Order: sequence, then C-alpha cells, then structure tokens
Amino acid sequence: MSGDKAVASSAAPPAIFGMHPSIAVTVVLIAPIIFTLAAYPDTFSLSWNEGRGGFIFAMAFIAAELLGLRQPVSKTKFAIVLALAVLTIAYFAALPLGLRDSIHDAGVAYNVSLIDSWDWMWDFVVMAVFVGASLALLFGKKWYKIAPAGAIYLAGSAAILSLDAFFPYDTLGPLQFIVPIYLQIDQGIVNFIDANIINVGPENPQSTSAPARARDNLLILNGLHGPFALQVFWPSAGVHSMIIYTLVMLAFLLKMDMPLKRKLIFFAIGTFGTVAVNVIRIIALTLYALVVTTNVREWEAFHSVAGEIMFLPWLGVYLGIVMFMEGKRMRRLRQAATPAA
Repeated sequence: MSGDKAVASSAAPPAIFGMHPSIAVTVVLIAPIIFTLAAYPDTFSLSWNEGRGGFIFAMAFIAAELLGLRQPVSKTKFAIVLALAVLTIAYFAALPLGLRDSIHDAGVAYNVSLIDSWDWMWDFVVMAVFVGASLALLFGKKWYKIAPAGAIYLAGSAAILSLDAFFPYDTLGPLQFIVPIYLQIDQGIVNFIDANIINVGPENPQSTSAPARARDNLLILNGLHGPFALQVFWPSAGVHSMIIYTLVMLAFLLKMDMPLKRKLIFFAIGTFGTVAVNVIRIIALTLYALVVTTNVREWEAFHSVAGEIMFLPWLGVYLGIVMFMEGKRMRRLRQAATPAA
C-alpha cells in the first residue's frame, strides 16, 4: 500500500487542454494582467498609487506559487475559472468605454479625498476577488495553504489604496506616528555622511548649518543645489510597504510546515529588513534632493518609483531565501527519517 501511494503522489496530474494543470491555472489567473499590460502599457508605472505596476508583482507571486504544483484540477472547475477570467478581462476592456468615468463620478459623489487612488483601487479589488475566488474554487477551503500570496498582495494593495483615498496625508493619525522617527534617523545618517564621508551640504565652506533638519513630519534640506523642504506623510514613509509585507509574509508562513518559533524568527527578521529598506528609501530621496536636483518635477519622478524599486525586490528575495532554507531543512529531515538500506 505504501508503495502504491508513493507512485500515485509522484505521478503527473491529468493535463488540461494539453498543458500541465499548474501551467494552465497560472495562465488563466494572470490572463487579465496580460490583457491590461497589452492594452494599457502606459498605466504600468512602478509607483504604488499611480497605476497598475503592482499587477506585475502579483503575477510573479501567482506564478512562483503555482508553477510546478502537482495538485490535480477539475476540468469543470477550470472552465468556470476561465469564464471568470473572461468577465474580469471584460471589466478592464470596459474601463475606457465609460466604466472608468462612472467609477470616478461615484468617488466624487462619495467625497473621496484622493480620487486617483479611488480609481486605481477598483482595479486591484476586481483582481483580488477574481484570483481569490478562482483559487478557492479550484483548490477548496485550503487554497490559502497552496497559493495565497498573489491574492493577498492584491487585496492588501486595494486596502492601502482605499486608506489613501479616504485618509490621505496625515488624516490617519495611527499610521502617521512612525514618520517623525524615520525622519530623525534620516537626519542623523545624512548629517553623519556630510560630516564624515562626502559633502552633501552647501558649497559655501563657511556654512555651519547641517544639510538635514527634521521636525515632526517636516524635513528641511540645504544641499548642493540650494534649499528643499519635504513634508512626509505615512504612505511616503513606507507604512504601506510594511502592511503589504505583513500580509504576504503571514500568508507564506501560514502555508509552510515549520515550528512556530522559526516562523516568528523569520517574520521578525523580515520586519527589521522592511524597516531598513524604508529608511534607505528616505535617505535616498533626501540625498537625491541634496546632491542631484531640487527640481520638484524631477524629484517627484524619482520619488514615485523609489519605494517599489527597493521594497518589492527585497520582499521577493527574502521570501525566496526563506523558501530555500526551509526546503533545505525539510530535505535534511526526510533524509534523516529514511531508514538505511
């Protein structure tokens, strides 16, 4: 009996339309993203609240969890998911035909503070519902132990955009409290760099003022190209990245078979890493204004992509490291449990 089970578990699951089921499911789940990428490529900016750039990372999460999965898939359920994919694509196709205007007008009617975040939020809501519902249909109640990261990332992005839409700037006090701490760290590091490594302050050698001064959520800079002032709110401080990290990391840890202590250690290390990435991002933005340019448009262009360029690769690399380490540990445990021939 044990031999029969071993053979059955190693056998390839039945193909769907000539494809391995993991490939077929991956393709159908990312089909709406592929459509939007082809139809609206200019909307895929890397800024977290200015387009669909997050779809790219959701697609990567979906593929990373599903490709190679040896779970059998019902062809009937797959056909239903295919129909859901068509409906989701229809939503994106209808946006420029008046649907986007209706969504926008609804936001105006509800007195949404940041209407652009409201508009983009619905794209992520639709994709999160589609991916989550499809996975639940295909894999049942335990879908969150199979491939949760893509759906959770999309849902988390939608939640952050909703907070930004209804509670922008500093209107959401609990999320704003971390900003002064980040700015004090930024002030200390930037002034240390100026004093000990490289000059980033005024070219006037007689100047005694520090290049960076922080007070509450205000950062006053005086660099090589003149003065520059930043008023920092919670989204720019990386609070949204911490929320996304927490959701995605919990999803990964929930499905991985490891002791609770190891899960807590991995989560804590990732938390400190995410905080470090947020600090590095703020320092990079500060140095950009001090050394490169004080032109607001050029600085905003850098600001709009700096966060995602740093955070999402860090998240992907860290998750990859955790999976690699745990895979190696599980192989050692299996080898230790296998009786010698």
